Amino acid sequence: MTEPALVARRTGVDLTEGSAAACGTFGELLQGVLPDGTGFLATFPITHGTRAWFRYHRDGPPRVYPAHKTKSLRLTRAMLAAAGAHGGGSLVLDSDLLVGKGLASSSADLVATARAVGSVLALDTSPAGIEHWLRPIEPTDGVMHPGIVLFDHRAVRLRDRLGTLPPATVVAVDEGGLLDTVAHNRRPRRVPPGLAAEYAALAEDLTAAVRRQDLAAVGAVATRSARLNQQWLPKRNLEALVRIADALGAPGVVCTHSGTMAGLLLDATAPGHPGTLAAARSACARLPGTLSVYRSAAPSATSPGSTHAS
Repeated sequence: MTEPALVARRTGVDLTEGSAAACGTFGELLQGVLPDGTGFLATFPITHGTRAWFRYHRDGPPRVYPAHKTKSLRLTRAMLAAAGAHGGGSLVLDSDLLVGKGLASSSADLVATARAVGSVLALDTSPAGIEHWLRPIEPTDGVMHPGIVLFDHRAVRLRDRLGTLPPATVVAVDEGGLLDTVAHNRRPRRVPPGLAAEYAALAEDLTAAVRRQDLAAVGAVATRSARLNQQWLPKRNLEALVRIADALGAPGVVCTHSGTMAGLLLDATAPGHPGTLAAARSACARLPGTLSVYRSAAPSATSPGSTHAS
């Protein structure tokens, strides 16, 4: 595969400002290890995300606001250096993704940064290009790709594009605390051959379910994956959520495999959805934790084309 362009496509910096956005993901529909030892995950894009604004300055170093977003500052410096652009600029990030919960907040920050900075410097911000920019920084969720994808988060590389699903809602319960997702995902997992084979079968089942728009089958895979993940990062509310899903006739349960949240997966197109949503909220409010609601992102919201430069 040809490496993405590492230099600006025009001499100098003609544009001075760029903005972009990137969505988060409510954990993963599936996460596991394949028989060849590759760790993988399946994204579930949501409407919450990060917005980035970048203004190029020929004088002065690059700065990021808020100042603690140091990974985005590191990425900005790398892109400026690759473009041969002297000076720096101001990068402003605004996110409505909770940090340390498994919602891909860091990945969304970095993808939005790459898109905004790249739009000014005329660098490659295609999904494959963004994979290249993010690979030296940290293991990353696949939110640079539109729709649902199978993604090798450690190698920061796409495995397969699955497509999109009908609109869905997640009624989530956050069990509290913060988790260092990067550190968690770097821990080696000893997965016996039988379990690795099951993960491979679940990946095939999920691929087929998404492509035929079968949210019930997707929910079955997500529920199984959440249960398998209990051996690494247990959610104390999981079985209660499964019982609520069964009682409501919901497709299943989805969790943040490297986070603190799990929730009911609901079909937003189903007849009576407002009533089901209200019942789900009421039932989940009785569980220990903090209640929140997330909605799946439409394909256009996850598109890499959501940038603007001037």
